[in-house]
Amino acid sequence: MKRLLILSLCTLLMACVGEENIYHEYECYFVFDTFLHPVPCQLTAAISSNGAFMKVETRVEQGVRHLKTVRNYDNATEDIRLTTDRETRLNYALGANNCIIVGISSYDNVLVAYEGQCSNCLKELGGRRYPMTWQNNGTQLHCDKCKRTYDVNNGVVANGTPGIGLYRYKAAFDGGILRVWN
Repeated sequence: MKRLLILSLCTLLMACVGEENIYHEYECYFVFDTFLHPVPCQLTAAISSNGAFMKVETRVEQGVRHLKTVRNYDNATEDIRLTTDRETRLNYALGANNCIIVGISSYDNVLVAYEGQCSNCLKELGGRRYPMTWQNNGTQLHCDKCKRTYDVNNGVVANGTPGIGLYRYKAAFDGGILRVWN
């Protein structure tokens, strides 16, 4: 019953993010099973804590897919190996340059997922090399190229030249499986 309630709540929250607000320029498809990677896994912990966000990147080394995560408030990193049969069959796509940002907004307790590259630089300059770094105890993301700083809890430009907010992806968590897609 609790799982059904959580799934219903996630579906309702997803209805608030209209399709017109979802970034489609680069493919995003990410699935993460928290039952296979329980706490102390940083990503699993982040999706149950308001204000906790993770940068997530993926790579394949010696035939094994790895997730590299970077936590917002202390820049702690973790290497997560995806080795189960189900995990190895998935094809991952993490946006413009293989990075997404996932977490729970401390403003409204909603799961959000953003493109890991600066949206204004992607739009204005083209290319895909505009990574952002955590600032202000992980409550903001900063782009060294355009000098804009974004509020990670709502994705808006907090400092610098006015512009568009962070590009968003759809995100859902059913109590066990985290999904991010467009």
